[in-house]
Amino acid sequence: MKIQEILNEAIFRLKENKIEEPINKAKRLLAFTLNVTKEYLLINYQEEIPKEKVKTYNENIEKLISGEPIQYIIGKQEFMGIEFIVNKNVLIPQPDTEILVEKSIEIAKTYEKPKILDLCTGSGAIAVSMGKIFPQAIIYASDISKEALLIAKTNDKSNKIKFIQSDMFENIEEKFDIIVSNPPYIKTEEIKKLSKEVQNEPNIALDGGK
Repeated sequence: MKIQEILNEAIFRLKENKIEEPINKAKRLLAFTLNVTKEYLLINYQEEIPKEKVKTYNENIEKLISGEPIQYIIGKQEFMGIEFIVNKNVLIPQPDTEILVEKSIEIAKTYEKPKILDLCTGSGAIAVSMGKIFPQAIIYASDISKEALLIAKTNDKSNKIKFIQSDMFENIEEKFDIIVSNPPYIKTEEIKKLSKEVQNEPNIALDGGK
């Protein structure tokens, strides 16, 4: 099967199942499966794909249709111009949260060497981004989930962030100049009304209770 043929089939399947951004997701997933760029797909659209890659790609398309976010399938998401590893144990960083980081950096610049806590860090997107933009800051990151902290540590290429497993402030003993947080804030009864993709993100990172 050729690149153009398998893409056309995938796009049709995604549209049929009302998946948002079907063309972009079909191309992104095929580029990931073949380990090439999306530009490569455009230039080499008549290239034959190995049978095992066809099988893998079709399996990934079915995962998308079942509601698994594409970021979990490919295992990464860009945030603040940085590529973060993500999986089912962490919330997928969203562009909206970049505003929180930008405003926090503005405040951090009023300190010479601010001590910052990222509470409910998840993938570490906020803490890592702030550390990269403002390297003189002393940054701590906490989360209730041990699995999430493992991902956050992997994303911290600087190895300067101090990670703490804590349910909110339970194990936090330090004092901070700035506390940044994107905590679970969706009402429990609202979660079932969200898209399938969002419902496939970790409930512990979504459910804000009453």
